[in-house]
Amino acid sequence: MKTILVICLLLGVIGCSNKAAYQNLKLNKQQQCMRGPVAEYDKCMQNMDQSYEEYERQRQQALKRQATQSEGQ
Repeated sequence: MKTILVICLLLGVIGCSNKAAYQNLKLNKQQQCMRGPVAEYDKCMQNMDQSYEEYERQRQQALKRQATQSEGQ
């Protein structure tokens, strides 16, 4: 029982750390956009609306496509 609890906690921490890392990278990108030329700000910020959940969904789809293509070769 302890082992299952530890595994669940570790998986939860890993998931939270991935989300925190994504949010930190997103914040850094926003700061870079603010430091860049004003004329390019809107273009730079275009992809900043994506939530972590949407990013993770797209990431999982890409991994599945890659695995499928690797199996077909």
